Amino acid sequence: MKLSMRQLRYVCEVARQGSIQAACEVLHISQSSVLAAIELAEVQLEAAIFERRPSRGVKITPAGERFVVAARVLLEAEAEFERELGGISTGTPPIMRVGCFEPFGSLFLAELLKQFGADAGAGSIVLFEGDQLQLHKWLLNGEVDLVVTYDIGPNFGNEGFTRICRIPPHVILPASSPLATRATLSIAELSQQPFVLLDLPQTSTYLLTLFDVLAKRPHIALRTRSYETVRTAVAAGLGFSILNMRPTGQAMPDSSSVVRRPLADNLAAPCLIVADVYGARKPVFLRRFIAAMRQYFVDLGAERFSVTTPARRRTLLKV
Repeated sequence: MKLSMRQLRYVCEVARQGSIQAACEVLHISQSSVLAAIELAEVQLEAAIFERRPSRGVKITPAGERFVVAARVLLEAEAEFERELGGISTGTPPIMRVGCFEPFGSLFLAELLKQFGADAGAGSIVLFEGDQLQLHKWLLNGEVDLVVTYDIGPNFGNEGFTRICRIPPHVILPASSPLATRATLSIAELSQQPFVLLDLPQTSTYLLTLFDVLAKRPHIALRTRSYETVRTAVAAGLGFSILNMRPTGQAMPDSSSVVRRPLADNLAAPCLIVADVYGARKPVFLRRFIAAMRQYFVDLGAERFSVTTPARRRTLLKV
């Protein structure tokens, strides 16, 4: 292949922006350089990568999609090589860029990263917190090295993720609610109560579809993107909520104003995953991170990261 890594980056940026002009502005280079990279790539591919649409930017072709996916793998490999080489030459560990589902940073990831850094000698870590759609985009664009999220929403492919454990949905209620005295609760019992919704893309869809077994969904009293605001709203008596993970660290214990209860319904439990673009060719730092994350949840035990019945609890780490 006659394209340089720089030219591959130009083509990938045009695909990301959907516009040659926008890519030039982001890259701070001339349009002629980007056009030359696209032309050379199309000659090498023997197919068009983009369809030019006057005044509407460009649209990537099916052949272009395959080219860009392969190019991003190469760019990730280059970035990994530079990080490792930098660590060898300077004697300091490389920077690791971690993307995570927004609530995870405070729920457990900060403590996991501290433990991982101490065990693996990791240097600086940059944490990108976002919803599932943002995480998928960051990963494909090479802006993060790995993503920690649930397996709902975007498809990361068969080899693009590693399962850690399952985390079933549970109910969080005001301690003053009459339902708080129950050992377990059903979706049918909750459907008449006001709902505080964790309103993140993909997450809100997943939570609301839990009620599809019924004739109607609950009234949504409050929508918020914040896990902490959900807890505060429930404690204030605005309604109940349904969440998956419970706080595992020392910094976010529940107040006495809320209680968590298992759902009696046999509902699908999302899987906590580590997603990457390396597939079977995972670099050492990623394999170490996955091993550390698995051990973290094994050491915690299902009773500390989930709220479910004893019978289901025994299956959560068997993925």
